[in-house]
Amino acid sequence: MTDHPLVSTQWLADHLSSPDLVVVNAWMPPVTHPDAPPVYPNAHIPGAVFFDVNEICEKNSDLPHMLPAPHVFSSAMRKLGIGDGQTIVVYDDFGFYSAPRVWWTLKAMGAERVHVLDGGFPKWRAEGRPFDDQEPLRTQSHFSSRLNHGAVADLDDIKSAITSENRQILDARSHERFTGEASEPRPGLRPGHMPSALNLPFTKLISEDGTFRSRNDLVEIFEEAGLNLDQPVTTSCGSGVTAAILTLGLTIAGARDLALYDGSWAEWGGRDDTEIVTGTA
Repeated sequence: MTDHPLVSTQWLADHLSSPDLVVVNAWMPPVTHPDAPPVYPNAHIPGAVFFDVNEICEKNSDLPHMLPAPHVFSSAMRKLGIGDGQTIVVYDDFGFYSAPRVWWTLKAMGAERVHVLDGGFPKWRAEGRPFDDQEPLRTQSHFSSRLNHGAVADLDDIKSAITSENRQILDARSHERFTGEASEPRPGLRPGHMPSALNLPFTKLISEDGTFRSRNDLVEIFEEAGLNLDQPVTTSCGSGVTAAILTLGLTIAGARDLALYDGSWAEWGGRDDTEIVTGTA
C-alpha cells in the first residue's frame, strides 16, 4: 500500500475489490451554486459511500460545516461502514474540491490510511472506468475517533499566530478575494485578509489535466508564494474546504507541522473584532 496521500485511477481500479478498501464520494455543493445536486445518486464509483460535508458536521455552529464532535463523527462513520484499519480512498465530482476536506477530516479524527483519488471522478469517467447508481450494502463498522487537536486551528490560534509570528498563515482564496477587490460569496463578510497571511489560490496546485502537480512543482509553488516549508503552516480559505487542498499539497511537498483553520474567512471576516487587511503588501 502506498504512503502517498494520492492514489491514481489505475491504482484504485486494481484494488477496487479489496475487502479492506472503502471508497468515499465526498460531496459539498460549490458556495456559488448551493442548490447543485450531487452526481452520486446517478453515477458513482462502484461500492462508494456518500459523505455529505454539510451533514457530517457540527450542527449547532453558526459557521458552515465545522468539524463535529468525535463521538458524532464515529457514529456517522459507523453508519457508512467505515471502520478502524481500513484503507480509505476519497474522491469528489469536481476533481479536487471537497475530497481533500474529507481526507483531512478523516486524518484529523485518527484514520491512518486515507488517500485522495488523483483527478477524481472526472478523470475516472474520462478513462471509461466503471460506475453505477447502486446503493452499496456495507456492514456497520467501529470507527474510533481520536481528534488530533494540533491539526485544527481556531480563532484564538490564528490571533496567536499573527501576534507571535510562530506560524505562517496560507490563504487558499483567489487573489481578488484576498486583497478585498472582490466581494465574498457568503453575505455579511468583510473583504480582505488576515494580517501577515500569504496568498496561494488552491487552483495553482492543480495541473491542466486535473491532476495534482508533482512534489517538485509544489515545492517551487509554495516557495514562490513566500512560504518556508520547514516552518509551521496554518491553512485557511472561505470556509475550511479548499484550505484542505493546500494542506494536501503541503503534505505532498514534505511539510510536517500543519493545521487548518476550520472557521476560516466565514468566521474571521464575519466578526467585528478581528483585524482585516486589504490590498497587497
